Amino acid sequence: MSSPASSSLPPHLRMAVGPHDRVGHRRTDDAWLEQAWASPRARVLVVSGTLVRPEAGALPWVGSDQAPPGRRVLLGERPEGTYWAVLADPALAAAEKGAWLPLRGLLPALAGGELPDTPLVFHALGIAEWHWATRHCPRCGASLESAAAGHELRCTGCARPQFPRTDPAVIMLVAAGEPGSAEERCLLGRSPQWPEGRFSTLAGFCEPGETLEDAVRREVAEESGIAVGEVVYYGNQPWPLPASLMLGFLARATSSEIEVDVAELAEARWFTRAELAAQAASGEVRLPGPVSISRSLIEHWYGGDLPGEW
Repeated sequence: MSSPASSSLPPHLRMAVGPHDRVGHRRTDDAWLEQAWASPRARVLVVSGTLVRPEAGALPWVGSDQAPPGRRVLLGERPEGTYWAVLADPALAAAEKGAWLPLRGLLPALAGGELPDTPLVFHALGIAEWHWATRHCPRCGASLESAAAGHELRCTGCARPQFPRTDPAVIMLVAAGEPGSAEERCLLGRSPQWPEGRFSTLAGFCEPGETLEDAVRREVAEESGIAVGEVVYYGNQPWPLPASLMLGFLARATSSEIEVDVAELAEARWFTRAELAAQAASGEVRLPGPVSISRSLIEHWYGGDLPGEW
C-alpha cells in the first residue's frame, strides 16, 4: 500500500511505505488467530525454506484454503485483510529450481515497484530466515517449537524463549574537504568479492557496548585507515539479508591517507563530485542500485541522481 507522496522519497524509503499493523497483541490469542486464518480475507505468502515464487511479476498471495501445510506466521493486518506467511517444506522450492527466489533475487523488482507489499515481504522472509537458522536452544541444545504466531521459539528442554534478532549495522558516506566545494571528496570502497569498478559506501556491524557513532569511526578506521570526527545520522533501512537494520550516517574525515585492510576491502578511493559523475557515466565506476540506502547516501552527498548501477 503506497502513499501519494511515495514517489518523492528516495527508493530505499519508498520500499518501506505502507507498513502493516503487526497486531502483536493478537499473536497469543488462539481463538482470534484461528478465526483470522479461516476468514476469506486472509492472504498468505508461501515461503519454501527462505524462498518465494513470484508469478508474472507479482507475489502470489493466496487464500488460507490454498496454502500448503507449514508453520503459520502472522504478519499483520491491513484494511483489506489479515496477512500471513506459511513456512512450507523446502522441497517445494527444490522441485522447481530457478522459479523460487531468495529476497536478494526479488530486490530489483521490489525497487522498481513491480512487486507490491515490500514491508510484508521483508517481514515474512526475515522471520523465515530466523526460523531456518535457529534450530536448537543456544543454552541447552534442545529443540525449539514455534509460539506467538511464529514470533517466538520456545525451548522444549529448558523453556527458554528465543526471539527474532536484528543486528544493527552502520553504513556511512565519509566526506573530506570544504562541504559543497568542487574539491570536496567522498570515500568509497570495493569488497574483495566484487568485480573491478563496483564501489559502495563503507559499512560494518556495531559491537557490544559501542555507540553507533563510535562504530562508524571504528569501521572506517579499520577498513580504510581514515580517521573520522563528526558523525551525523542520516536514516535507516530494514535489510533482512539475513537480519540487519542498516543505520546510515554522514561522516567527516579528519585524515586523508588511505591504508586499506585487504581482508576487508580490495581498494578504497576518494572521488570528487565531478570524478564520480564522469566515471559513473562511463561505467568505470558502478554504484549500488537504488534499493540500497548506500545509493541514497551517495546521491545525497552528490546532490542529485547519478547514472548506472550494479
